[in-house]
Order: sequence, then C-alpha cells, then structure tokens
Amino acid sequence: MPDQIGVYIILGIIVIGVVVLFTFVPVALWISAWAAGVKVGIFQLVGMRLRRVIPHRVVNPLIKAVKAGLDISTNKLEGHYLAGGNVDRVVNALIAAQRANIELTFERCAAIDLAGRDVLEAVQMSVNPKVIETPFIAGVAMDGIEVKAKARITVRANIDRLVGGAGEDTVIARVGEGIVSTIGSANSHAAVLENPDMISQTVLKKGLDAGTAFEILSIDIADIDIGKNIGAGLQTDQAEADKKIAQAKAEERRAMAVAQEQEMKARVEEMRAKVVEAEAEVPMAMSEALRQGNLGVMDYMNYNNIKADTDMRDSIGKATGDGEEDDSQQSRTSKL
Repeated sequence: MPDQIGVYIILGIIVIGVVVLFTFVPVALWISAWAAGVKVGIFQLVGMRLRRVIPHRVVNPLIKAVKAGLDISTNKLEGHYLAGGNVDRVVNALIAAQRANIELTFERCAAIDLAGRDVLEAVQMSVNPKVIETPFIAGVAMDGIEVKAKARITVRANIDRLVGGAGEDTVIARVGEGIVSTIGSANSHAAVLENPDMISQTVLKKGLDAGTAFEILSIDIADIDIGKNIGAGLQTDQAEADKKIAQAKAEERRAMAVAQEQEMKARVEEMRAKVVEAEAEVPMAMSEALRQGNLGVMDYMNYNNIKADTDMRDSIGKATGDGEEDDSQQSRTSKL
C-alpha cells in the first residue's frame, strides 16, 4: 500500500508539472514556429513570459514575416511590443509595402505606428488613393455675388511625411482657403461659373500638400452654386446706417432749436419782469416829486388826462381790430 501511494504521488507531481509546463511554456506555439521554419527557442519563449510579453503577439507576426520573405529579428518585434506598438499591423504594412514595391523599413514603420497613425492604412492609401470631399465653401467675387463650391480632393499617403505631417483637416482648410481666394480674385461670378476648372488649376498650383502627410493628386470641383448678393446687402446696410446717422443729426438739431426757443422765451419773460418792475417805480417817483415840489398838481392832472386818453385810444383800436376780424371771418364763411 505505501508503494502504491508513492506511485500516485509521483504521477500527480508529473501531471502537475506537465500542466505547469504547457501553461507557462507555449509548447504549441513553439511547434508552430518550428514547423514554419522560424528559429525561436523554447527558452526564448520562456523569457518572453518573464518579460511580460505575450508570445503569440510576437511569434505569429514573425511567422508571417518569414513566410513573406522579410528579414526581421525577434528582438525588434519584441521591443516594438514593449513600446506599446501593434506588431501585427506593422508586419502587415511591411508585407503590403513589399508587394507594392514601396520602400519602407521596419524602423520607419514602427515609428509611424508609435506616432498613432495607422501604418497599414497609409500603405494601402499609397497604392489606392483616397478621395476627400469638402463641404460647400463660399467666396465672394468682385461684383459682390457669393459663389459656393464643393471640391473633391484625391490624395495619396506620403510615407516619408507620415511622422509629423498634418492630417486631412489641414488639407481641407488649405483647399478652402485657395477656393475663397480664387473666387475673390475673379472679376465676376459669371467667369467662375463659366470656367470652374479655373479654381482647381489655381489651387493645385499653390502646393497645398507641403508639410502634410499626403500628396495631392488632383482637385476637382464637384458642384458650384450661386449664393446671396453680398455687395447689394452691404450697400443696403450702409444706406440704412447713413439714414440713421442723418436722422440722429436732424434730431440733435431739432433739440437744439427747441432749447434755443425755450431760452428766448425765458429771456422775454425776464425782460417783461424788468418792465413791470420799472413801471412799479413810476408812482413812487411821482409821489417823491410831489413831496419835493418838483411836480405840481396841474402837472399831475395833465398826466392823468393823457393816460386816460391813451387808454381810450387803445380800447377803441382793439374794438376796431376785433370788428375787422369778425367781418373777415363772416366774409370767408359767406364765400364757403
């Protein structure tokens, strides 16, 4: 019995060891690499485990690279994985570049991948150019008419400028700027409508792909349309503004005239007050003259007679004036 228990213990240890071996050491992956002719040692796979590298993320791309005829070392792929890159995408991009006769080294491809760009898509775009469609871009011709144009930009990826090169947004912005300047330099909107190729030819000559990750192959005007009459609108707004300014100045002059009129009325009232004040001093002066003997009684009576005669003449004149006004009003009424 003790011998059987010892045998069972040994068998269990062997089974546990085999399980640990196949769990920690990717034997199946080593067999696949050996069958594909890739030289990867079993201890090298164990070292990948110890370096926290997933072995199949490195070995499977290495198998593809060897089968495609690429000369890439395991250390380069492992280093790119540890740097946070996508090893499988880099190998696929190198294989696609080799098939398309595009010169692309592993170092440049790894740098493009670590820069955050899809290197495989870039290689595919180098073979099959991409079409970027801009929104409607509005420009104003010299005659004040707005012209809207939509362009299709055919671009090809520039592998040499993928690292540090500008993206699609920059290309669209530069093309939009070129369209606006071309439309703005046209004498009339009719010239732009008659020859839309003028826009694409002018924009293409500006070298807008400088400093970008693309190479512009062609710029085609897909659609063109007429917008608002910007010149007429600006003239209308200017006329309205001039009208408001003139009205404000006229209102200012009217206010000044009203203020001057009120000031003159105040002066008239002031002068009347002075006249009344002066008239009030006349009786006092006459009484003083009577006391001092400078004015006699007969002189005073003559003064009163003259005053009464003057008042009578004024009353007669007012009555005559009122009568004439009544007669003229009656004559106008009879005529009507």
